[in-house]
Amino acid sequence: MPLLNSWIEGANAPGCPFPLNNLPCGVFSVGDGDLRCGIAIGDRILDATGLEAAGVLRADPDADVLDAPFWNDFMELGPRVWASYRAALTEMLAEGVDDAVQDTLTTYSVPMAEATLHIPFKVSEYTDFYAGKHHAMNVGTMFRGAANALPPNWLSIPIGYNGRASSVVVSGTPVRRPWGQLKGPNDDLPRFAPCARFDLELEMGAVVGQPSSGPVSVEEAEAMIFGYVLLNDWSARDIQAWEYQPLGPFQGKATATTISPWIVTTAALEPFRAPTPPRERDLLRYLEEKRPGLFDIDLSVTLAPEGKAASTIARTNFREMYYSAAQQLAHHTSSGCAMNVGDLIGSGTISGPDKPERGSLLELSWGGKEPITLDTGEHRSFLEDGDTLALHGAATGDGYTIGFGPCAGTIQPALEDPYAR
Repeated sequence: MPLLNSWIEGANAPGCPFPLNNLPCGVFSVGDGDLRCGIAIGDRILDATGLEAAGVLRADPDADVLDAPFWNDFMELGPRVWASYRAALTEMLAEGVDDAVQDTLTTYSVPMAEATLHIPFKVSEYTDFYAGKHHAMNVGTMFRGAANALPPNWLSIPIGYNGRASSVVVSGTPVRRPWGQLKGPNDDLPRFAPCARFDLELEMGAVVGQPSSGPVSVEEAEAMIFGYVLLNDWSARDIQAWEYQPLGPFQGKATATTISPWIVTTAALEPFRAPTPPRERDLLRYLEEKRPGLFDIDLSVTLAPEGKAASTIARTNFREMYYSAAQQLAHHTSSGCAMNVGDLIGSGTISGPDKPERGSLLELSWGGKEPITLDTGEHRSFLEDGDTLALHGAATGDGYTIGFGPCAGTIQPALEDPYAR
């Protein structure tokens, strides 16, 4: 699909992350104004809440679904409404539309530079997976050796854990270094101290837009996914190392999960579908896919020490995943577990086969044994206070780019001992 030209000139500019082909959904405010649902187009944000209230563009003729500061009520209306709303909006923004429509939409829009972006949906529940094979191989090799890198079940099942919806924050929210219980290899007993091995995980998040009450197929799961965000699963590696057996991640993953501010819809990503890799072991029937479930999205990670320029420390692609979001979602429901509108599904760390493609500092520095060198000349094994870590993602089409906006956070020092007497 080529670039769809818009009468909003900024949307047609080369490299613009928000062309007419995209139309991602977010929540914004201007000054001290209310939070409103918005849609990014070029260098502006359409006030979808205002358009609905004025009767210009409504998803539901009988009810206001965009009068709250989240897209959940809209998502609940389902794929047919998503498609019809997108088609109507595309028609109104397309090049050649009459002046009256242009004037109306301009009235109900604001410059993006003047807006503050907020979390775009109310997160109902959050599940994170461990579904990138290169990441799993790297981490497993570090801790168990190459021969035992993958757990016995890994090639058959998308492994995940239930996280905290309360930990999910929007890009730009500072992230406080956590305290936790640690026990190093030379410690006789555990101790309570600030995390010394704070890390990122480069992921994508699937936003569930339809509920389920029982098991769903991969095809049904695909239709439930409204769109995608960039996701950083901040990880306290030293806390995680001491706590994770036998039940898996807990406090080491509970500090924060940062997402990008725009939900890029599955519809916008359709031209970029990519297959999951060949299977080394046949999947059980309920996990088989009938069409490509991944997307060709270039991803990168930058790290900027406080007051200094950012360095790109990793580049990879979403198509490197072993299990798609639809497979993860189908597996999640296989026990009868109900899914809710607004559930967030983290992909797991996305790494490629080569060192520059590793999606975490744990892998990039090989557990701290091989510190990386930034463009500033500084070295990093793990994140330091004042570091700003950002994820970037884009799918590149014929003359256009589908972008997600930034997914960034700055590390703040740990609090004083919260249990000091």
